[in-house]
Amino acid sequence: MPTPTPPGARRDGDRQAEPPGGYRNEPADHALGRSRGGWGTKLHLACEHRLRPLSLLLTAGQAGDSPQFAGVLDGIRVPRLGRGRARVRPDRVLADKAYSSAANRTYLRERGIPATIPVPSDQAGHRRNRGRAGGRPPAFDREIYRHRNTIERGINRLKQHRAVATRYEKLATRYLAVIQIAAIDQWL
Repeated sequence: MPTPTPPGARRDGDRQAEPPGGYRNEPADHALGRSRGGWGTKLHLACEHRLRPLSLLLTAGQAGDSPQFAGVLDGIRVPRLGRGRARVRPDRVLADKAYSSAANRTYLRERGIPATIPVPSDQAGHRRNRGRAGGRPPAFDREIYRHRNTIERGINRLKQHRAVATRYEKLATRYLAVIQIAAIDQWL
């Protein structure tokens, strides 16, 4: 009777140094997806008033904006001068109608961040139709909202770099690295 071979990496997957095919840190879609304009990538960005990026997130072109809101805000890390923890909470969030959802407003309220987000007409209509049960409309300051163009201008400054404006990289991690290099250039 032959002696059984000791369990090796082929039989016992837990003993392998790395999983078959290597580690994967790439998204399944490589942040590429079909939207109205064809294949595309969405760049979700948080930036400060001087147009410098604070947090970046890539998704496929067809991905919605609202589900990425918390991820973008969680990526904010501003080191303090001297000692102390990095700042992770912005003073205020200015966002467009795409980010107006109950989940996003609850997220901001729990973290104590004031928000200036307009309410889309359909949400306002639903609130009116519910009558008293619809609740009070969220506060909205038109004067503060005028500064929301900062994010659009911040994206345009990043896209002054040709490699950011036209995605040449196939892999999402490499494209994100190109965007981060452009962001570093903005900070210098």
